[in-house]
Amino acid sequence: MKQAGEVVYLVDDDLSVREAMTGLLEALGLAVVSFDSAESFLRHQRSDSVACLLLDLQLPEMNGLELQEHLAARPNLPVIFITAHGDIPLSVRAMKRGALEFLTKPVDREALLAAVRTAFALNREARARQAQRAELSARSSRLTPREREVMSLIVSGYLNKQVAATLGISEVTVQIHRGRIMRKMAAPSFAELVKMCGLLGIPEPAKLLRGPESLE
Repeated sequence: MKQAGEVVYLVDDDLSVREAMTGLLEALGLAVVSFDSAESFLRHQRSDSVACLLLDLQLPEMNGLELQEHLAARPNLPVIFITAHGDIPLSVRAMKRGALEFLTKPVDREALLAAVRTAFALNREARARQAQRAELSARSSRLTPREREVMSLIVSGYLNKQVAATLGISEVTVQIHRGRIMRKMAAPSFAELVKMCGLLGIPEPAKLLRGPESLE
């Protein structure tokens, strides 16, 4: 199941558990980096690799749920909780915060394998989306302020005449802007442009002056 560059981060304060889990994961052909505390994990300079986090719930100082909350600003790392002390309320809290799975010790080998496989797949998808957004953001940065205004309006459903009336420009000028937008965004069709803008969070509703129906 291993693919190049994949790594499992394991955080557990019990040395015997870390050794047993590391041995199991490495036997499956996985790269493992283990830590005895949340703090040591946070100090580690992570590689730019597809990864997941196996996280013990009961840890000294910062516990597993607190570390999960701390990582919320970087949601691309799937979290799999492992614990001997978990209960339903804690598992519900972990899941609501985005945990992928909640496994109890001793961890079932097949359950762990399935969870890690799913985590890697989710991380690959998240990284692909992130790379796509970065590329689209770079393209949109080449648009002029006026082109961004026009793009926001046309992907919201405004017709050329409505864009012209809203911005106080001619329809011919709108058409010119549309052509430039399509080229700069490398959009093969208007439908693709709409999808691209959706990934970028465009349009920003609060910035739209009027709905297209108001200009009918």
